[in-house]
Amino acid sequence: MRHLKFAPSWLRFLIIFLLAMGILFRFFNLDSKVYSHDETYTSLRISGYTRTEAQNKLFNSSVIGGESFAQFQGVNQKNLNDTIMTLAREDSLHPPLYYVIARLWMEVFGNSVTAIRSLSALIGLLVFPCVYWLCRELFNVPLSVPGVAIALMAISPIHLVYAQEAQEYILWLVTILLSSASLLQAMRLESQDKDELAKQRQRPDLFAIWSIYAVTLSISFYTFIWSGFVAVAHGIYVMITAKFKLTKIVRTYLLASLVGFLAFMPWITIVIGDFFQFLISADKTTMQSSLMPVFPFFLMQLSRIFFDIDLSSDNPLNYLVTSIFLTLVGYSIYFLCLTTNYKVWFFLVTLIVVPALPLILPSAGGIQSFSEAYFIPSYLGIQVTVAYLLATQLYNGSASRRRIWHIIMALVIICGLISSKANSQAETWWNKGVSYGNPQVAQIINQTTRPLLISDALGNNYGNIFSLSYLLEPKVRFLLVKNQKTPKIPDGYTNIFLFNPSDTWRETIEKKYKSYTDVVYSDNYYSVWKLAKSPKLR
Repeated sequence: MRHLKFAPSWLRFLIIFLLAMGILFRFFNLDSKVYSHDETYTSLRISGYTRTEAQNKLFNSSVIGGESFAQFQGVNQKNLNDTIMTLAREDSLHPPLYYVIARLWMEVFGNSVTAIRSLSALIGLLVFPCVYWLCRELFNVPLSVPGVAIALMAISPIHLVYAQEAQEYILWLVTILLSSASLLQAMRLESQDKDELAKQRQRPDLFAIWSIYAVTLSISFYTFIWSGFVAVAHGIYVMITAKFKLTKIVRTYLLASLVGFLAFMPWITIVIGDFFQFLISADKTTMQSSLMPVFPFFLMQLSRIFFDIDLSSDNPLNYLVTSIFLTLVGYSIYFLCLTTNYKVWFFLVTLIVVPALPLILPSAGGIQSFSEAYFIPSYLGIQVTVAYLLATQLYNGSASRRRIWHIIMALVIICGLISSKANSQAETWWNKGVSYGNPQVAQIINQTTRPLLISDALGNNYGNIFSLSYLLEPKVRFLLVKNQKTPKIPDGYTNIFLFNPSDTWRETIEKKYKSYTDVVYSDNYYSVWKLAKSPKLR
């Protein structure tokens, strides 16, 4: 491993400054972005109601106001057991831990968007001590690599996105960090010479460390089911570093992993029937979150770890940015493998590759339909790898070489700060998926007088109508129907909108009311049409 030093005072100041900026950005304008389709499902699960119950109450061909949605978007007369049961009945692929924590949080702080997102922002602060622990175990240095890793993650656009999202992903990142760091510490202590261990008066108890691994692994399972592939990455790492021998480390690891898995058995028995469907279609509430070929998508996500100003996939600048950061990441992995012990680089490579393979291989050459958050273990491994490269190059080589790497690090930091500022000022972002255009739609509808919004519950319409209810003014009324039933439109509304109707349903409404429709908004996910009651001249 290259020579690593204690961080100089200027670097310590920079780390503290970037950490402070990262914390500030995480709590700034929490309610400014659209409360997305997926986030409304989070609130629905927390409420304890099932989708069927909410649909029967709201999509009943009656005219309702935006206040009618509130009952299904937070704490109400239902209890914590209802929250768990609705997940078990309708959404077992989302384990209950985050939703239980969020329910308890909202019972104290209320049902507002700021309240639920502040939980994720607060959980996100745990990332910093956890990544410090992981880097200490990997590189055995007090501040240089851990400090740079903390600084990069503090201003990372991808982490800012999940730290302000009312979903379980930032908690999942924390559990990945904890389980990985505790595994590495347990393996390190197990492999030390017994005489050396005897000299350490404050030696951590091995049983306690392995217990921490078992507990954090179980917590990770109860947070997000994709943790299974992180556990597989850990298993591959342990077996290969032990050269496939049944050593004491391997036996203890298998026992701890078994304990962690058995603790998850009560929920896995619920999930098992849906597991193979999960591998094929992934998260049903985030499905179709990004409709593009998988490899360009993965490369674009790679660049978003460091720079993200919400560029569209076809923006020419996006290709340039992706190429630059792909080069940086590729060289970082090469440098890591070249300069560190295989036990260091192999851990990070498995963390990057193994959880991503089940996502990439089934979609190779096709269109991906999973949530970008499934790549979180890969993002983590990449960031630690880049942090090692930057921290090492600050001290090694000639003065001119060090100067070049100072410039590169400065550019990476500037990219992160620019991205964080852009994100904090925006009302929508790429991760909002099918709800990306909702602020624009709400603006169109809110500008009209006596508006009525008509929709059914098919596809993404259900969650998107909930999302729009947060943005539309009280004057807007909703007429929601089931199964594309022809709505009975009451008199008194001068601006009537159809939300994402099928062509057949839209034409049926046109014929019944002797009207025509014009599209007022359209994107890759849905369209909004306006119904006019006067005949159109063609």
